[in-house]
Amino acid sequence: MTTIPNSTTVLIVGAGPSGLVAALSLLHHDFKDFVVVDAVEQGQNTSRALVVHAATLEALDTINSGEEIVAKGTKARSINIGNRTSQLVSTNLSSLDKHTRHPYALVIPQNLTEYILGEKIKGYGVTVHRPCKVTSLRRNEKDDNLTDVTFEDGKIITAKYVIGADGARSVVRRMAGIGFSDPKTGEQGDRTTNLTQMVLADVFGFIGTMSPESFFLSIPMPNSFNELLAKNGQEVNGQIYRIGSGVPVVDGEIPHSPGKDYLQNLIDRFGPTILSSDASVNPGLHASPHQGSYMAFTRLGGDKLEGATVAPDDTASKHGGIILLVGDAAHIHSPAGGQGMNLGIRDAVFLGEALMKHINASASQPSNIDTDYILREFAEERHKRALEVIAYTKTLLSVMGTQDKKISWVFPISATTVRDWVMWLGGKFGFMQAKMAWAMSGLGRR
Repeated sequence: MTTIPNSTTVLIVGAGPSGLVAALSLLHHDFKDFVVVDAVEQGQNTSRALVVHAATLEALDTINSGEEIVAKGTKARSINIGNRTSQLVSTNLSSLDKHTRHPYALVIPQNLTEYILGEKIKGYGVTVHRPCKVTSLRRNEKDDNLTDVTFEDGKIITAKYVIGADGARSVVRRMAGIGFSDPKTGEQGDRTTNLTQMVLADVFGFIGTMSPESFFLSIPMPNSFNELLAKNGQEVNGQIYRIGSGVPVVDGEIPHSPGKDYLQNLIDRFGPTILSSDASVNPGLHASPHQGSYMAFTRLGGDKLEGATVAPDDTASKHGGIILLVGDAAHIHSPAGGQGMNLGIRDAVFLGEALMKHINASASQPSNIDTDYILREFAEERHKRALEVIAYTKTLLSVMGTQDKKISWVFPISATTVRDWVMWLGGKFGFMQAKMAWAMSGLGRR
């Protein structure tokens, strides 16, 4: 096993998709003085995120890291939305042809994406050091421009830059004292929604659609996912589908490990009516090996800066090395629209370029010249993108979680009926389909 050095220029904490892409972005810019660590013994433990959108694939292409992911995924050319009995709208993604070389949504589970990225950095000779759990960050006593990062086993690594890619419960963010609060975007989702959580699972044997009062989805996984499971000792026969279901607030908190009965109950309430829990009619769920809950709250790291957060008071160079956040450590929100991992990956791709500019500028400029503006400008730009994505997902969640209530006594029509009518009508117009495809792709907020 490769020995962890005592010091490095860049320390990447977290080897999920965002952390791995940050490493690949640095490698693309011919920079190798970095160390990658992760708190868990083995990666690829979850398949939460499922879709890689056009904007993300384009960003990965800029660092020569998109081709392998595309090869293992399934290209979805349309997005179908319906109620429990019929289809309401089908969005044709071919309208993206004139904007991108990736006019589709790539279906590929997060753990497979992570595996591919991990194999790619391994090919560069980079080792992910595991398990290395961060316990503290402190200013180096001898150099105010460095940070000492201490691990659970007592090991200390001194770094000029620390990239926190360690997820929603980021230790790096907490130790750096960076805030993590819900930004009010002024969108409909800020005002009301009956959904604050959802449950995800990979199951066998059926396919579903959206539901009217909550939402329910089912997407077939690529065969490459079965191959990955087989490598990990889990033999799977048949097609695997990813299902997702919103869970209303009145249902209480989702169990930590939702079981078969819990999932079948959600299907009975919110899934297509053809999916009966009666075993004589429908075999139902055959198994649910990969499952988990997802709290759909929104949080954004830093009061002013995100993406690259230059310490709590923007004076990191006087109080230690520079702290940067990417992925869920920097922003978290509803998984509606499949935007979370995509935004984190794009953060990481663009961070590599910004970081190299800062490193080169710091090396060539006198010490009294401020070069931190490079990272501040980058962080402000990524902060804007995060706010846009959060606003978008809040709107989606609010629409999908429309409660089945009468609009008023004058108009005895339920809100979900009106929503379904509007979606059905909007789907009849090509420009509306193109607008939906554009919003989902992320091309307007790279």
